[in-house]
Amino acid sequence: MGQAFEPAYLSLLLSGELEARVEQAYQRLSRCDFCAWECKVDRRAGVMGVCRTGEQARLSSYGPHHGEEDPLRGWRGSGTIFFARCNLRCQYCQNHEISQNDAGELVEPEQLAAVMMDLQDSGCHNINFVSPTHVIAPILAALLIAAQTGLHLPLVYNTGGYDSLSALHLLDGVIDIYMPDMKYASAQSPGLTRRPAPTLRPTRRP
Repeated sequence: MGQAFEPAYLSLLLSGELEARVEQAYQRLSRCDFCAWECKVDRRAGVMGVCRTGEQARLSSYGPHHGEEDPLRGWRGSGTIFFARCNLRCQYCQNHEISQNDAGELVEPEQLAAVMMDLQDSGCHNINFVSPTHVIAPILAALLIAAQTGLHLPLVYNTGGYDSLSALHLLDGVIDIYMPDMKYASAQSPGLTRRPAPTLRPTRRP
């Protein structure tokens, strides 16, 4: 039999690093730079930037999701947690009611931790954070509580991809599966090259 999978954050929990990450996340929240907007507002004081979110996460919905990619949903579903007020705010978003509006309720980390445990008890294969960039601090705080309570599922970071490097450094060793959406690109972006159009030659009919 293969060795049982152990989520990355459990090692950080044992070393005390996970608690340190929570403290660092809330410090950054005081001059927020979690996403590429880098609003630098004090969200702990209730000031809201582009994401229109303060210190608390706004939970839109959660539950086993069977519409994710096969490796994630398995046969019992991916334990998705949808957060409102996405920081990217694409006009064509398929989850417009969630990402652009105030759907859902404000939750404390203890409540969010309870949601994670409920998804685990429901048999979900993983915890899938949808649109999590702007609420990294409360996610980490809730994860610390849930991990201390017995959470052992892998974590999926289901992001729009507009994350800052400082945010990703906070998540290093915490997240097991990153699932960014590639929404925009440019021919001038590193690694992307524009291929020349093929030359069409007229053919002579016999």
